[in-house]
Amino acid sequence: MSKKRRSAAWYGKADKDGFIHRSWMKAQGFPDEAFDGRPIVGICNTWSELTPCNSGLRDLAQHVKNGVWAAGGFPVEFPAMSLGETQMRPTPMLFRNLLAMEVEESIRGNPIDAVVLLGGCDKTTPGQLMGACSVGLPTLVVSSGPMLNGRFRGRAIGSGTDVWRFSEAVRAGTMSPAEFAAAERCMSRSRGTCMTMGTASTMACVVEAMGMALPGNGTIPAVDARRQELAFASGRRAVAMADDGPTPAEVLSPAAFRNAIRTVAAIGGSTNAVLHLLAIAGRVGVPLTLDDWEAGGRDVPLLVDLMPAGRFLMEELHHAGGLPAVLAELDCIEGDALTVAGTPLSASIAAAECFDREVVRPASDPLLADAGLRILRGNLAPDGAVIKPAAATPALLQHTGRAVVFTSIEDFKARIDDPDLDVDADSVLVLRGCGPRGYPGMPEVGNMALPGKLVKRGITDMVRVSDARMSGTAFGTVVLHVAPESAVGGPLALVRDGDRVTLDVAEGRLMVDVSEQELDRRRSMWMEPSPRHDRGWGRLYVTTVQQADRGVDCDFLVGASGDVVTRESH
Repeated sequence: MSKKRRSAAWYGKADKDGFIHRSWMKAQGFPDEAFDGRPIVGICNTWSELTPCNSGLRDLAQHVKNGVWAAGGFPVEFPAMSLGETQMRPTPMLFRNLLAMEVEESIRGNPIDAVVLLGGCDKTTPGQLMGACSVGLPTLVVSSGPMLNGRFRGRAIGSGTDVWRFSEAVRAGTMSPAEFAAAERCMSRSRGTCMTMGTASTMACVVEAMGMALPGNGTIPAVDARRQELAFASGRRAVAMADDGPTPAEVLSPAAFRNAIRTVAAIGGSTNAVLHLLAIAGRVGVPLTLDDWEAGGRDVPLLVDLMPAGRFLMEELHHAGGLPAVLAELDCIEGDALTVAGTPLSASIAAAECFDREVVRPASDPLLADAGLRILRGNLAPDGAVIKPAAATPALLQHTGRAVVFTSIEDFKARIDDPDLDVDADSVLVLRGCGPRGYPGMPEVGNMALPGKLVKRGITDMVRVSDARMSGTAFGTVVLHVAPESAVGGPLALVRDGDRVTLDVAEGRLMVDVSEQELDRRRSMWMEPSPRHDRGWGRLYVTTVQQADRGVDCDFLVGASGDVVTRESH
């Protein structure tokens, strides 16, 4: 028998309790030797037919199991709440912390020595990792992988990014409703996550760059046999990790988070990564702030020519050499950071090659020399806001315009195409009531559609400001995550139609040209909106959720409780 493991507290006893634990498990056909003291690897699976991104995970789980058995371990699969980005109302972000809590308690309360997290859709990867980090058992991630490229009328199309483009083209009258309908079947032609650099692919790449997944996790297509090979290797590796680690706290060092921030810049990653990494850092005790995002992303070049910031899709990125080919170009990557392979990150990228210099550009010839996400502050965002310059119109990164204010997403939808809307191309669209508490859940509505009458005139971008989020597949000059949000009395709640709003990305400023005295006067008349939830998870969420600058985790979930449970139910 190997050294005593955590699971031995369940299965290593010769008494009544051990009898109960083993006997009930044997009802599933597990043999005696499964309980001989070998490592037990929990496979946390967010498979669901309501989460198309994760619909291939049931098959992938079997390959993880095969790897665990082959290495002499005992795999046990268990489910976790699945958050379908395209299906779930009011927004899956409302439930990310609930998933994290479920994962945390499922791991802590069960006889598990190491964990493999199977996720993929936008909120499942961070939610699972947050929960696992609060327990602290050796953990690695296997993502579902991106779907194959969409194809429509002879060209590649990308999920999300081309949806926004097609929708605006229909509104502009340059694409017919019949063509729009025809593109629908062509967009998503295999299982997997968005094949653009949306949040799912961003987070899959980020966990690889941070060392929480084996090389290839970020880019191997979902239906590629190499994804199954990766799952097998991850199961096998988890068995060794059960005894020798490393744990999430050992992998997720400050250097790992700095590498993640640089990776997001180099791949043109999603702004949602800001929220998720802040929340993950809070679980492992790393003091990550928006200032770290600002500093870490400075002077990092955009190397990946991939939608929405570029032309290609995840399939091409993988064929070009995947994430290792990108990291090998960055002299700012801290290669001594530890990975779940038990080796430094430098070992994962030492043999990296690039096979397509159109997709992965050399650092000497980037798409953008300084591609880091930018943090904005000012009297409109005292605690910060985020913008993605790589997805914006350069001419609008320094802009002043007249505010056109929408008090909710419903107000926005009701009025944006009104021909009498008092708006022009220089206006700044302001949306409030869409933050963590106000919506609640902070939906991906920050990339507001442009006014219909301007779209018909050929306007393709405007400055937009909100306390909401934006899909990683979206694009435009969009200021997001304004903190504090309007629902808690942040300055966004005080903006009125006609106020002059200034965006200056170079200076990191977001200002409304209104005196402090006038803002104070308006604040004195402001009334806190009634909460939209008075029971259940929604109520717990709105009364404990933190603001965007702190990762939108619930205050009582920050930190760790560890893996020790001393009491039994029998």
